[in-house]
Amino acid sequence: MDLVKYLTFSMILFLLGIWGIFLNRKNILIMLMSIELMLLAVNLNFLVFSVYLDDMMGQLFALFVLTVAAAESAIGLAILVITFRIRGTIAVEFINCMKG
Repeated sequence: MDLVKYLTFSMILFLLGIWGIFLNRKNILIMLMSIELMLLAVNLNFLVFSVYLDDMMGQLFALFVLTVAAAESAIGLAILVITFRIRGTIAVEFINCMKG
């Protein structure tokens, strides 16, 4: 197993996620997808080191991160649907008006 290739791929995925957040600050849906991409890169790191070190804890952590990511996506998309129904847009500029 070539550890450097997998870690390089994971780093590229993580940097693409960061790039997606900083490049597009107007659409909250693309920001959520970028966060998911970053979480997948972290999961890949957990899995690669789990196989490399012959330890099951990395796979267990990856499973927990996937569970939290699924819950985060479901809650985030539910909030987006409600925001779109109320305001008619999902632009980030109007999200801060949700107070109260």
